[in-house]
Amino acid sequence: MLLDAQPQLPNNSAWARIDHMNWGLAGNEWVVSLFKEQILQNQLRHAYLFTGPSGTGRRTAAVRLVQALNCAQPPLPAEPCLTCNVCKRIENTAYPDFSIVQSEMPGNVLKVEQVRELQRIIALSPYESHYRVILLLRFEEAHTAAANALLKTLEEPGKKVILILTADAAENLPPTVVSRCEVMRFRPPGVEDLSNWLIANLQLTSEDARLFAHISGGVPGRALRLYQEPARLKKRNEILSDFYGLLESDRVNRFKYISRFDYTFDLPRTRRELSERIFIWFSFWRDVLVCASGASLPYINIDQVERIESLANKIGMETARHLVAETQRSKDLIEKYINPRLAAEALILNFPFGI
Repeated sequence: MLLDAQPQLPNNSAWARIDHMNWGLAGNEWVVSLFKEQILQNQLRHAYLFTGPSGTGRRTAAVRLVQALNCAQPPLPAEPCLTCNVCKRIENTAYPDFSIVQSEMPGNVLKVEQVRELQRIIALSPYESHYRVILLLRFEEAHTAAANALLKTLEEPGKKVILILTADAAENLPPTVVSRCEVMRFRPPGVEDLSNWLIANLQLTSEDARLFAHISGGVPGRALRLYQEPARLKKRNEILSDFYGLLESDRVNRFKYISRFDYTFDLPRTRRELSERIFIWFSFWRDVLVCASGASLPYINIDQVERIESLANKIGMETARHLVAETQRSKDLIEKYINPRLAAEALILNFPFGI
């Protein structure tokens, strides 16, 4: 997905130009300072909870922590070199004392069986390192039984075990889990700061940096994926082109558009495809609402200003507000396994005609 996918680490060519001292965490350098201090003072906690939007560096911070603890050739204390064999194995999740636990794909459930298997791994002594580090991604997806099963481990952790949980918000986890972790809140740096960071670290032109920063909503991981995978930007432009075509179409052609997706053989993929498209539609209607209301907020789709302003003038603030709400509602319904075709068809009938 263009804006919703699981954050990945930068590829080697990108990482070679990113400031190592801050582990590549744009806008969350305080996390690096805190971890370095805890490593040097031997005060690492047994459990951390990283909260914040996907793409703000939660996974990257966990990987860099493991590298800082185990780097074979650290240039400075608590500073990973990222080039030694150990750092590369950790980055590629091929290190025996670093495990990642997550649901099969975003939106699925983290099962209790996965946590029980994790407990078996934790019981083993570290193989190469002083610590065995377990990263549990998107823990808000954990089944209640899985979260309860983890409590015993959080209450009685091994001396050589570090657990790191990530979640979109602490409020979406059981309070008993949150209370046993050190909570670290990751935040996007904002579009202007991210744009400057992209220029400084990736040598992007100011125009490209500004576009990537706005489209990504100021989230570094999303901007990096746009930089690394040009096909993402191309697909986003194609989705917007289809969207404009829908606004000019009648009901029959709108239904034909929705019917072209595969609802029989690969329904999970269809849900993801529709959800991606609706997310981008949502970003556009949101910009129209910002324009129509006169709010002093930055646009997401800054390369579509002319269309945004034209639609804002035609439909007005109340209609734009309604479209934002309906588009978000449809995305939520599709991700909650409501019939995706019906949800998408209901949504496009809400779109204004002939504009």
